[in-house]
Amino acid sequence: MTPTALAQRVTEDDPVRRWRLEELMRAGYAPADALVLSGREEIDLHLAVRLLAEGCRAEIALRILL
Repeated sequence: MTPTALAQRVTEDDPVRRWRLEELMRAGYAPADALVLSGREEIDLHLAVRLLAEGCRAEIALRILL
């Protein structure tokens, strides 16, 4: 199973988490990383997206957010 398929299966019954997952992947996070971030409600989605939009590498953004 691909990371994207796994992420979608995990979020299939949770529309809010699925939306967060899709937004994070659209921003540029890898599916596995987006899955982790989407499940952490205390993480500001807008901040996570903005970090990548402003040029922060995903690896660094994850360290900041987690």
